[in-house]
Amino acid sequence: MTCAPSHNNKILLMSRKEALKEFERHRSDLFGLAYSMLGSVAVSNDIIQEAYIRWHNTETDDIRSPKAYLHTIVSRLCLDELKSARNNRETYVGPWLPEPLVTTSDAQQRLEVSELISTAFLVMLESLSPVERAVYLLRELFGYEYAEISDIINKSEANCRKIAQRAREYVKLQRPRFSPDKEKQHELLQSFKKAIARGDVDQLKELLAEEAVLYSDGGGKRTAARKPIYGDDKISRFIMGIASKERGNFDISPKIINNLPGFSVSVNDELHGIWSFHIHEGKISNIYVVLNPDKLRHLD
Repeated sequence: MTCAPSHNNKILLMSRKEALKEFERHRSDLFGLAYSMLGSVAVSNDIIQEAYIRWHNTETDDIRSPKAYLHTIVSRLCLDELKSARNNRETYVGPWLPEPLVTTSDAQQRLEVSELISTAFLVMLESLSPVERAVYLLRELFGYEYAEISDIINKSEANCRKIAQRAREYVKLQRPRFSPDKEKQHELLQSFKKAIARGDVDQLKELLAEEAVLYSDGGGKRTAARKPIYGDDKISRFIMGIASKERGNFDISPKIINNLPGFSVSVNDELHGIWSFHIHEGKISNIYVVLNPDKLRHLD
């Protein structure tokens, strides 16, 4: 005999529905925090899932601030992840770049952390310690008071202030500057594609800032430059060298990568790499090339 659900069960069911809605209201920001901390789409998604499980199993009525509670969970999980991944980062082959996040205009509007997920900004954040990164993001992005940050990362309020000041000074000096004109960015990338198609190294060089830098991340699993390449001349010749080897076998598709203009490169119909471009004052200043197949798996 099947019994009808009791009134208390209905209340519990409604409570869980409301808890899910509350979690979903914060999901985008939680992902932005995790991804800004870790630079990994896959691991960030795992952490968000773990945060949901903990949220689901908690008496949410006892939580005064769901936002602060969820950010605390995600921040601590990210710090634990960074501690366990420290050795892998230190022995990584070649430049380390974040897993590319292919975004759309709609996604950019939903993500309040749009600038902070740009490849240029994430590479800069990588120079901060995990705790500095957490304090900076919680303070500057989410506006937490130092007393709240102290509870989240288990450090004194005075220590959090010092950490935030140190991180803020570094970011102020290193923060990448962006050219917001999307139409000009599109035109520049179209010219970039045409230069490669024509094999015109001089035209390609003209699109680059004189002190441009190219970072390529193969992770030791795919051929890539082991060190950054500096200067418009070396970069243009390096790119043409790659293109000449694959001529006729590759396809370039425009994408928005980490809220930067970019494209995906497919060779023989298989994704080979993701390129993104930091453009400033009408020139390409930084190029980020992710070739490591492990970092492209989530895009298959």
